[in-house]
Amino acid sequence: MRLVIQRVLNGSVSVEGKNVGAIAKGYVVLVGVCDADTEDTVEKMTKKMLHLRLFEDAAGKTNLSLQDVEGELLLISQFTLYADCRRGNRPGFTGAGSPDHARRLYEYMISLCRQSCQTEQGIFGADMQVSLVNDGPFTILLDSAEM
Repeated sequence: MRLVIQRVLNGSVSVEGKNVGAIAKGYVVLVGVCDADTEDTVEKMTKKMLHLRLFEDAAGKTNLSLQDVEGELLLISQFTLYADCRRGNRPGFTGAGSPDHARRLYEYMISLCRQSCQTEQGIFGADMQVSLVNDGPFTILLDSAEM
């Protein structure tokens, strides 16, 4: 599983011109799933994401988590995080999880996150337009293969 976590002042996602999710201060997270991922993978990655200390405290140090600042989440499914660009100029996506598997784990992550904070989402498999104001900018990549 791969997560691109962007600390934002706000974010939104629309499909066919209709806003389907929006947040204020928090994280916009691109979520990529591979076939080797399990519910255990989702649980570990979600816990890590929610406890990362990416927000500044009163002393200006990144010492506060999403929950500490009562931040919000916008989760976007993103199979292209598994793009393979080693050959030629056209990426391959065979490393991405099958759609049914990826959808199930993406929805599981959403359900876990909703237990901890305000969570919005994109529409799995849709052509989405994501807007955000990256705060910092502050962007972190988490890869379950490296944890």
